[in-house]
Amino acid sequence: MKRNIFGLIISIVFIGIVIFSSKIFEKAGKEASRKYIHIVLSNWWLIAMVFFNNPIWASVLPAIFVVVNFLSYKYNIIKLMERDADSRDGLGTVYYAITLLVLSILTFGPLQNYKEIYGPLIGLAGVAVMGYADGIAAIVGKSVKSSSYKIGTTTKTLAGSFTMLCITFIILSGFLAYIRVPDWFIKSAILSLITTIIEAVSIKGTDNLTVPLLTVGMLLLVI
Repeated sequence: MKRNIFGLIISIVFIGIVIFSSKIFEKAGKEASRKYIHIVLSNWWLIAMVFFNNPIWASVLPAIFVVVNFLSYKYNIIKLMERDADSRDGLGTVYYAITLLVLSILTFGPLQNYKEIYGPLIGLAGVAVMGYADGIAAIVGKSVKSSSYKIGTTTKTLAGSFTMLCITFIILSGFLAYIRVPDWFIKSAILSLITTIIEAVSIKGTDNLTVPLLTVGMLLLVI
């Protein structure tokens, strides 16, 4: 009990520090602050793995932030997290919190010992892809000049998608090699390609749902 409570306190402090420190990037524009939060906040999962031992405690903060992020989106409460009204692309911040909630419930719960593998470690792979691969890909896509392509109503850049592919591969290959999955290199390459395609076709911030949740689903299949 005490360990979980302490983990909750550490989590709140961590999130406060992330949001407060994002002001450093304000000079580079609000989008820079948003991507900083998107990337760094995914490290919360490491805190959860250290301190929480059941899905209830692990789900408390994500559940709270599903509500907080929705209210912030609707009323522009946490301004550093929100785009301007004319450039909003959906409930991305809400989906981010929903993903953390779903993965907390599943990997700290029924999947906690999936085939003798620590379930939250599988969740970490999905969260890392959402936070780092997707976040950095968005930064590179807007910073590096490259050709663009369109799938449906979504426009992506080759630089951004290639970055997504490479970072996803690094994360997934590291995870599958660590748990000694046969043919980890090939499987990582295939899953990374599929994940990149999923990110490319996801619209209005839904990649914060589709990318991590489907990544975890595919990992469960190949383990």
